[in-house]
Amino acid sequence: MDRKQFIEICDTNLKLVRVEASFSQEKMAVVIGISKKTLVEIEKGRSSLGWTGSVALCSIFCNSEVILSTFDGKSIDIVHLLAFDGSDPQYKKTNGGKLWWQTIMENEKFIIQQNIVSQHYRILTSDGRRLASSINLEDLTPIYNKI
Repeated sequence: MDRKQFIEICDTNLKLVRVEASFSQEKMAVVIGISKKTLVEIEKGRSSLGWTGSVALCSIFCNSEVILSTFDGKSIDIVHLLAFDGSDPQYKKTNGGKLWWQTIMENEKFIIQQNIVSQHYRILTSDGRRLASSINLEDLTPIYNKI
């Protein structure tokens, strides 16, 4: 997934999120920081939220069932990956997991490791920065495969 695809998904789901929240177009526009006219145009498929609007939508409505199901509960992780091109500075570099971690999958950008004690998984950038973790490998493989 790239930024363009992420924005398109947000554009498509904007009205669903608004209806789920029981917001009028006017209230939704105020909440995400756009004009009502722009919101109407986006809902009709004539305009776009753009990157900033999409990030606002996913941040403000991170607990929305629509957002949770659309991004498999990982919208903020996806935003971080796209914003920093897979090298989110909020995560400090790890030691690479030489003692407690075994590598499960690896490509040129990411490494998925499993903790040998707790059996949970984490995804690292190729330079050793943790991006996300989960008890289910299936939660991390979409990030590994799409980004």
